[in-house]
Amino acid sequence: MKGIKKSLTEEYLYLDFSHQTEGCIFPLHTSVTVFLLSYCDSKIFKVCLALTREIADISQIRNVLPQDVEIQIISREELPSIVQNCCLPAVVERPGNFCRAGLAVVLRHIIQKSYEADPSRKEILELLGFKKTCLKACAEVSQWTRLCELTIPLAIENFLRQSSEQASTIPVEILQLEKKLGEPVRVHNDDKLRRQKLKQQKAVGVEISLAKEKKKSKVHNQETSEELDSPSKTLELEVAFSKLTAQEEASSSNREPSHIRKAKASDLPPLEHVFAEGLYFTLADIVLLPCVHHFLVIICKKLSEKLVEFPLLASWYQRIQEVPRVKAAASQCGIQFLDLPELLTTSTEQHPNLCEIQDVEEQNDPSFIGGPRPTMTKLMEKGIEVMFSPHPCPTWSLDWNTLPAAVSPKEGKMSSDRALRKQQQLNNLIYVVTNQAKPGDRIVDFCSGGGHVGIVLAHMLPSCQVTLIENKELSLVRAKKRSDELGLSNIWFIQANMEYFTGMFNIGVALHACGVATDMVIEHCIKMRASFVTCPCCYGFIQNTSKFNFPKSEQFKETLSYKEHMILCRFADQTAVQLPPQRRLIGKQCMCLVDLDRARAAEERGYSVQVISMEPESCSPKNNMIVGVPI
Repeated sequence: MKGIKKSLTEEYLYLDFSHQTEGCIFPLHTSVTVFLLSYCDSKIFKVCLALTREIADISQIRNVLPQDVEIQIISREELPSIVQNCCLPAVVERPGNFCRAGLAVVLRHIIQKSYEADPSRKEILELLGFKKTCLKACAEVSQWTRLCELTIPLAIENFLRQSSEQASTIPVEILQLEKKLGEPVRVHNDDKLRRQKLKQQKAVGVEISLAKEKKKSKVHNQETSEELDSPSKTLELEVAFSKLTAQEEASSSNREPSHIRKAKASDLPPLEHVFAEGLYFTLADIVLLPCVHHFLVIICKKLSEKLVEFPLLASWYQRIQEVPRVKAAASQCGIQFLDLPELLTTSTEQHPNLCEIQDVEEQNDPSFIGGPRPTMTKLMEKGIEVMFSPHPCPTWSLDWNTLPAAVSPKEGKMSSDRALRKQQQLNNLIYVVTNQAKPGDRIVDFCSGGGHVGIVLAHMLPSCQVTLIENKELSLVRAKKRSDELGLSNIWFIQANMEYFTGMFNIGVALHACGVATDMVIEHCIKMRASFVTCPCCYGFIQNTSKFNFPKSEQFKETLSYKEHMILCRFADQTAVQLPPQRRLIGKQCMCLVDLDRARAAEERGYSVQVISMEPESCSPKNNMIVGVPI
């Protein structure tokens, strides 16, 4: 790292580089990140390109990188240890134990740091969208984040590789995006804007009517008629570009006409997409632009007859060029925009491929009977009953009074009662983990939140390396502050979705990982042949995803349908102390059965698994613990 002065405030941005084709850096995650750096005009990061193999002519890279960004070329072996355990892109704060990894997390961080460096550039912060949540939800939970962050970049990369060797098929993900751009837009002031659109449409209707009347007495040229039929600037465009140019929407003091005010919501016209997420230019557009551009380059060059299938995508691509700074930023990254012909919008009937990507509807199950009792009876008839393994040491507790203050959850912002319950929860997990851990083991605290589990483990097991993985930045920053107070040197902090953590580890732990997050933790541990100690939460959020189908185990699949399993999940959440005792009992039984399915699924993959009820049971309404050890 020649010529770089080290300081505590420096942040290093690490990007993958494998090869270049058609003016595109692989992987596309790198192209997207570089494009955002250029759009934000950000020079606050030290950028390092990590090569996967030797590049004969490094000067070629400069054609697709902003000229004023300082770039270091390094090998994969030169990546910091914490980064070697993550998918790139990644950002590391010196001195090197806090890492942000994965495309969405890194891009959001670049936006926040760029805005902090120049608060006058409010358009940068606007990229995060309404309530600053654009691409914030992890890809496993949000289909939209998954499409933007993972599936579209990967699909386009595969498309570009294939196009150089053989006839390519259009990626289904592009069809999904085209379909998405045709859906009605929902925004926070939805009703107000739709009423304004109705007013605009009625006004245009009057103009057209007047034009037709004039036409009877005087011949009008075709151009004038077409202009009246299709107003040059729709309400959506006006709203979108007024925000981009920092213009305030004119606040009309006059009330809308009565027929507009009283129109039923169902009669209001839908809002149409201007940009990827709706009316406003956001981070999603930044992510999609390099991907769609490289897709369109191949389409125009080799499959031009296919272009008519993507009128909405082509319209979005043309419109995005009108956004201030986009053309300049793209040019710096080697993106020379195509001049596409104007295309007519196609309907679903004209585009048969769209039918292939409809959302999968849940199949009707004629034998389905609602309620938990019939479902539990069905399981009992197959010999599957509520069954907990005995607690290994129900009375064991850490001596919290002798531990440093920063170790205790009381240091967090919670009541004394809640802090006591949190200590009781930690007693259960810490006992199991400390009895499994060996010197030199790597322990990962998934969905770590403020680090209640991981910090105690790092303090109790100084000979082990503990890694905290959490998607929420503020929680992880709080955890790091507590760790710094304790002077812990055996702890890493990674802000990322857990699937972006690729390092080896021996034990995975998760306290109250919500919904399918518990299943993701268990799956991650099984892939690494690591032990797991998990305490599930939010059973009502469990649902089929791109990675998991429920029930999970063969034993449960043979007995229950998806709908029946979901009944167990919904009732498993009914364990709150204020509920009647009988309902709580049924909730606890449903909770056990859902976790038994998880346990059986892990056993089918070579694990010894126990479902244990934490002690005391009053420590949490979600007091199950699933403990698995590879056989």
